[in-house]
Amino acid sequence: MTDTTTEYNNVIKHCKDLFLKKTKDYGTAWRIMRPPSITDQIYIKAQRIRTLEVKKVSKVGEDILGEYIGIVNYCVIAMMQLELADDADENLAYDVVDRQYTNKVDETRDLMFAKNHDYGEAWREMRISSLTDLILMKIHRVKQIEDNDGQTLVSEGLKANYQDMLNYAVFALIKLGLAEQK
Repeated sequence: MTDTTTEYNNVIKHCKDLFLKKTKDYGTAWRIMRPPSITDQIYIKAQRIRTLEVKKVSKVGEDILGEYIGIVNYCVIAMMQLELADDADENLAYDVVDRQYTNKVDETRDLMFAKNHDYGEAWREMRISSLTDLILMKIHRVKQIEDNDGQTLVSEGLKANYQDMLNYAVFALIKLGLAEQK
């Protein structure tokens, strides 16, 4: 029997550990990025995953696992940026970043559990390539919302789409075995 909570938390621990190490190395240089630039970074990672899924060969030696981790972390960055004022300090304290990362992931995990209740963990039967395609579709939705200055008529907003992409990436990482790695 699989334990989604444990698997999810293990994957997030890997992603967060890397994120916080990069925060120590680079500070919060990502604060300079506008939301469309973050969306484009997620797009680059998802498109690379799709290309590797199709071609089955990487010429630069980086694997799909690292790209999904990047998607998780860029989604967290996007959600943090959505809540920070444009004129907010670009240099956030390490403990603030740590706390905000946890906050965004906890909200997103709660959303996943609500959806899992309704969908019965259907993601477990999905192909990883379908999760990639769902992320790419969500990116296109986000780009359209950004082009509409954040306005939607009946659709979810930016944050909900970033949360879905984060959850799809975590599902892919679980399916790829990251939850079992030490």
